[in-house]
Amino acid sequence: MSALNNIRKPVETEMAQFEVYFGHTMKSDIPLLKIILNYIFRRKGKQMRPLLVFLTARLNGAVTESTYVAATFIELLHTASLVHDDVVDDAGERRGALSVNALWNSKIAVLAGDYMLSRGMLISVQKKSYDMLEIVSEAVRKMSEGELLQLQKARKHYITETDYLRIIHSKTGALIAACTACGACSATDNADTVRLMKEFGENTGIAFQIRDDLLDYENTGLSGKPPCNDIKERKITLPLIYALARAPYLKRHRIVRIVKSRKKTASEISEVVRFVSEYGGLEYAAQRMNQYRDMALAALDTYPESEVKTSLKEFVCYTTERRK
Repeated sequence: MSALNNIRKPVETEMAQFEVYFGHTMKSDIPLLKIILNYIFRRKGKQMRPLLVFLTARLNGAVTESTYVAATFIELLHTASLVHDDVVDDAGERRGALSVNALWNSKIAVLAGDYMLSRGMLISVQKKSYDMLEIVSEAVRKMSEGELLQLQKARKHYITETDYLRIIHSKTGALIAACTACGACSATDNADTVRLMKEFGENTGIAFQIRDDLLDYENTGLSGKPPCNDIKERKITLPLIYALARAPYLKRHRIVRIVKSRKKTASEISEVVRFVSEYGGLEYAAQRMNQYRDMALAALDTYPESEVKTSLKEFVCYTTERRK
C-alpha cells in the first residue's frame, strides 16, 4: 500500500475531501438500502479509480467541483459493477467479506447496484456534467457488452486472444478510460486532450487486467481472490490461451477437459498451472502486459515533468508490478 500512498501525495488533500463529498451522496431514507450501502462502503478498496480522476484532472489543469462529481460517479459505477458481477458469477465473497448477494439475495443485490448507478447519473445531471455523463454511459455500454461476450465465449470454452483482448478492453479498459477521460474533462474542454487521456486510461486498464490474470497463476494468495480462482471458475485468460495455442492436440485436449470440469482436484489445478508455465503462457502474457504499459506511458511524454506526471507514471508501473 506504501506505493499507492506515494502516488496519492500530489492529490492527498483532494482525496480526503472526496471521502466527505462521497459520503454525502450516499444517503437514503430506505432502512434496508441504508444498511446495504453502509456495508458496501465500509469495505471500500484502494480507491484507485477516484485517484486516477484527480491525478488526470491536475495533469490537465486544476481540480474543480466537476472533478469531485466525476470521481463520485466513477466510484459508484465501479462499485455497482462489482455488486452485479458477484450476482453474475454467483460469488459468495468480495474482498474477503460476504458479497451482497450472499448476505441478502440476488434480487436485492441487483437493485442495490442499480441504485448506485442511477445515483451517479442523477448527480451528473444535477451538476450539468453532461460530457461526463456521455463518457460514463459509453463505458457502461462497453462493460455490458464485454460481460455478455465473455459469457457467450465461456459457454463454448473456446476463446482466442482477439476475443480476450476485446473483452478486457470492453470491461476493465473502458472503466479506467472513463476515469482518465472524466478527470481530463473536468479540467479542460480540449477534445484532443480528453481523447489522449482516454487512450492512456484504456492501455492502463488492459495492462492492469492482464496483471490480474497473471496473479491468478502466481499462487501468492494476496490478490484478494483465492489462488487459481480463474481455473476453478473455468475462466480462460491470456496465459492459458497462449499455452493452449502452442500445445500438441492430446495435451491441449486434456487441459481443456480439466478446465471445463466443474469439480477439479488440487493436482489437476496444479497440472494446469504447470502446463501454462511449460508452454510459455506466463512469459507471453507479461510481454503483452508490458506493451500496453509502454503505450500508456508514451501518452504522458507530451506533458512537462511534474509531481503529478511522476505519480501517473508510477501508477501505470504499479498496475503491472503489484503483488495483489
